[in-house]
Amino acid sequence: MDIARTIYAFLIDGVETLLIAAAIFLVIYAFLLRPFNVDGQSMYPNFHNGEYVITNLVGFEDFKIYHASFGTLKLGDVVVFVAPPDPTKDYIKRVIGVAGDKVMLKNGDVYLNGKLLDESAFLSSDIKTYQGAFLTEGQVVTVPANSYFVLGDNRPESSDSRTWGFVPKENIVGKSMLVYWPLDRMRLINNPL
Repeated sequence: MDIARTIYAFLIDGVETLLIAAAIFLVIYAFLLRPFNVDGQSMYPNFHNGEYVITNLVGFEDFKIYHASFGTLKLGDVVVFVAPPDPTKDYIKRVIGVAGDKVMLKNGDVYLNGKLLDESAFLSSDIKTYQGAFLTEGQVVTVPANSYFVLGDNRPESSDSRTWGFVPKENIVGKSMLVYWPLDRMRLINNPL
């Protein structure tokens, strides 16, 4: 009898532990942090195809836990969002303009609010940013309220705001915080600006 009771107690404790762990995982996954896979070359060389990033969801989901600085995006932040051209996909890009900013492309360079944008902290000086279907050479666009202008770091290989326009705030899934896989490339994602 004592052996049966011991086994029963052990099994009940094991099931309780698994249920608690699963509940904690679900809360974190649904409301706080979520992994995303970098698929493609649009953010190369700063992010590689096949890397996995942890993205902070706090302040970006419909269910908002905090309305503090967690939900504020700035120039240079790397974000994951529902792709405007294909809502079944998530894209990862860098924020180049926030509401009220004026963006222009001229001679392969990005101008923000009339000044040449210094992207040397995350782009090689030989990278040029040319026009797309939405933003053409010399055209100035103003980022509307509750929207962002985003670009991939690998400008020749990126489908971004130059092609399909602004990203509405409601499309933002979250701000990327950490590359966690593969382990040899694990690193924090810091805003270089």
